[in-house]
Amino acid sequence: MKKTLITGAAGFLGSHLCDRFIAEGHHVIAMDNLITGDLKNIEHLFPLEHFEFHHHDVSTFVHLGGNLDYILHFASPASPIDYLKIPIETLKVGSLGTLNLLGLAKNKNARILVASTSEVYGDPLVHPQNEEYYGNVSPIGPRGVYDEAKRFMESITMAYHRHHGLDTRIVRIFNTYGSRMRLNDGRVVPAFMGQALRGEDLTVFGDGSQTRSFTYIDDQVEGIYRLLMSDYVEPINIGNPDETTILEFAQEIIKLTGTDQKIVYKPLPKDDPLQRQPDISRAKEILEWEPQVHRSEGLKKVFEYFKSLTPEELHRKEHRDFSHLNGK
Repeated sequence: MKKTLITGAAGFLGSHLCDRFIAEGHHVIAMDNLITGDLKNIEHLFPLEHFEFHHHDVSTFVHLGGNLDYILHFASPASPIDYLKIPIETLKVGSLGTLNLLGLAKNKNARILVASTSEVYGDPLVHPQNEEYYGNVSPIGPRGVYDEAKRFMESITMAYHRHHGLDTRIVRIFNTYGSRMRLNDGRVVPAFMGQALRGEDLTVFGDGSQTRSFTYIDDQVEGIYRLLMSDYVEPINIGNPDETTILEFAQEIIKLTGTDQKIVYKPLPKDDPLQRQPDISRAKEILEWEPQVHRSEGLKKVFEYFKSLTPEELHRKEHRDFSHLNGK
């Protein structure tokens, strides 16, 4: 039986990866410090013989006994609401956390896949974005703590591959949505869904002409799995090239939810990317992967998930307390 470590396992994407690797017959070691993750996302796995959970911060050190076949490094705040509140922790998990896990992979002779993001492209001057594009990122802007953490992650991963011959993979994840997203974490899909279900006006930043491309969780997990099992070591975009403007997307959510809310406009945050669309030619050629779930189908599934929340969950505002961290 293959043994797989998944960091950030109690988060949205990490928890779905736990499900997939359990289904594939792996012994899964889940690791999360629960700063932004939630145990309810993986509690259904606790009774299983081949699942174990470690409450741990990978930015300090990582030690595991026994053999290890695969590592998937998904520990990181992913929501702007989070990483703007805990910028130092965000930088540390992308740098020190990645360094610790690369060291573990080297020690265990394990294959490691690190989770990068489309944010390495910044506010792109090339459209759509392919893996050859170096990006347009401000290292000192407020979003730089997340963007540069991911860019460093890619750089040190390739350094370990070239210098130590480590078996590495890098996935560049574009906007992904699905069940287990935190309703008020600031990302577009849960933000719009929550506002619509609560009867609030939908908030669009800027004039809504900025674009995004949304990938359903099942497609994202499939792409990640195929990349891990491939022989390809350079970054690969995993995303849905079906591009839409934020304004069109807000109107789509209003139609889907059957609500009649207005759309209100607020100033665009600093360094917010104006375009997001992946070029997935590399994924198609190397992984024989492309998204299968159309946005309309995926959004219906997510809408049903959010509708199933209790009134208390639906109206609870997201006020995570990070004061105990103090920028450590």
